[in-house]
Amino acid sequence: MDNFPDFMKRNKNQVPTQQQNTPDIDGYYYTAQDGSQMAFRTCLADRTSKEHMHDYDEYMDCLSGEYVVTIDGKETSLYAGDEIYIPKGTLQGGRCKAGTRTIHAF
Repeated sequence: MDNFPDFMKRNKNQVPTQQQNTPDIDGYYYTAQDGSQMAFRTCLADRTSKEHMHDYDEYMDCLSGEYVVTIDGKETSLYAGDEIYIPKGTLQGGRCKAGTRTIHAF
């Protein structure tokens, strides 16, 4: 697959642009009863994610393309099938190539 299925990309679930740390990301999220979330993102262009940190843990899985995650200044390249865990309070950022698709759990 080179895209998420249409049923996962309903307008009602689209992440507002102002909530994205990376411009040109097409993102959709789902919230569980306990408040945890899953986000499904497609990078529409080569972009850099601004450095930020969360007050919650993050799990990221790269489905396709390339995403370079920066954690506390150290870069880790993710390709299809690679995953990473980012503990809460960790300074993070990154770079993605156009067409990269990722899944995030918070």
